[in-house]
Amino acid sequence: MMEQPPPFEVFDHTADVGIVARGDTLAEAFANAARGMFSLMVDLERVAEREERCIDVQADDPEGLVVHWLSELLFISEVDGLVFRRFDVDALSDTRLAARAFGEPLDIGRHNPQLMIKAVTRHQLQVGREDGGYRVRVIFDI
Repeated sequence: MMEQPPPFEVFDHTADVGIVARGDTLAEAFANAARGMFSLMVDLERVAEREERCIDVQADDPEGLVVHWLSELLFISEVDGLVFRRFDVDALSDTRLAARAFGEPLDIGRHNPQLMIKAVTRHQLQVGREDGGYRVRVIFDI
């Protein structure tokens, strides 16, 4: 039996950090990219699913969707003070993503904040197929 790759992996990049997220579907890879991003920010195991936010973004291509999706999550996190641990992508095309994010208000004592992500970059951004599934590679400005 072939072992499944982890849903996301973290890699260091000069003064920044990145993730490679994978999924059987592109929607799953997008959800895992969001999970990977928040894993850099807080201890996901300590985040409860008390609040839900709906996200609907559009872009010219899948790469743009990744940037808009993750940037919107960062915006909500910063403005509303929320952290998320689960992401359900409800609809995805090459130019539109509709999803829900589940989490709660940031509790510094309980969530063990780690990195502060300033932005999602387009540097070396990749969205594509890999080994019968999908792969998203993204670098964050920290």
